[in-house]
Amino acid sequence: MDAIFDFFRKKEVKRFIIFALIILLLFSVRSMMNLILLTFIFSFLMNRLVDFTAKRVRLNHKLIVITLYTLIVGILTIALVKYLPLITSEISQLVKQITNFFTHPNENPLLGLIESVISGEQIKAYIENGVSFLLQSFSNISKTSVQVLIALILSLFFLLEKPRLIEFTGKFKHSKIAPFYYEIEFFGKKFSRTFGKVIEAQFIIALVNTFLSVIILMILGYPQIVGLAIMIFFLGLIPVAGVIISLVPLTIIGFTIGGFLTVIYLLIAIMVIHAIEAYILNPKLMSSKTDLPVFYTFVVLIFSQNFFGVWGLIIGIPVFVFLLDILDVTDKKTKRTLSTEKDKLDS
Repeated sequence: MDAIFDFFRKKEVKRFIIFALIILLLFSVRSMMNLILLTFIFSFLMNRLVDFTAKRVRLNHKLIVITLYTLIVGILTIALVKYLPLITSEISQLVKQITNFFTHPNENPLLGLIESVISGEQIKAYIENGVSFLLQSFSNISKTSVQVLIALILSLFFLLEKPRLIEFTGKFKHSKIAPFYYEIEFFGKKFSRTFGKVIEAQFIIALVNTFLSVIILMILGYPQIVGLAIMIFFLGLIPVAGVIISLVPLTIIGFTIGGFLTVIYLLIAIMVIHAIEAYILNPKLMSSKTDLPVFYTFVVLIFSQNFFGVWGLIIGIPVFVFLLDILDVTDKKTKRTLSTEKDKLDS
């Protein structure tokens, strides 16, 4: 009997049990998962933006938070009121263009290759998931808007009361649930450091990718730029696979407006943009711990998409990196570097 109690007193066993309880709790509130994820993402990204601004502008913390939220909400409101009809029109035109491409048979070998790629089960599943997600979002626009609004309000109050929240939460260290608190604190720090970092990197890379792609598409004379920009941004949040998926409609539209030459120019431009992401942005934004082989990236995306749908494509890699961090799966070179730096500091 004592051996059983000793087993459950082990730190690793307690940590595993508490982690399993957290997963069970999240599974029980899975209907609120959209709100939870949106609140975390907004809070993390806005917290980084507030810290970035506070280093450069000498203002009160609460004033910076309120000013930034006012600016962002104002920009979003103006964009929705002014550009929502245009965005809706352009997206519907894009859907018609792609639908016409598939309804009219093509004997061109290049187009046949594109069709064969799209007909692949996994790519087809990604596209179907994305389309169904967009249609569901437009049909449930009021519900989505309410969730985004609630997430923004929660993240706003979190940032306004961040020091007080930290102070209040610290009281649990001396409570009767202190063992649970220390383990939850451990997982929380790991989660914000890995999941949050990867989400932030994906967001910045998607913005840069959208900006560069829009410039290229405008030069090549593509129509419906706003609709294409939105598509490229959301697909850019999907690591690696997003670039491949976005190439499908871009190639189809490119061929219809300019033939093979436009497609070749497009492919060259996308390769250059991808090279900028791979060799400049990724090393700066991602740590070595998040530098996954492409094979692992695709395997994680396939499983996460099947289990979690569209959200799985966006959060699959961050969650996988978080699990790797918990298991202490790191690059040996990184470990040696960290140990060397620690020795230098100690000496």
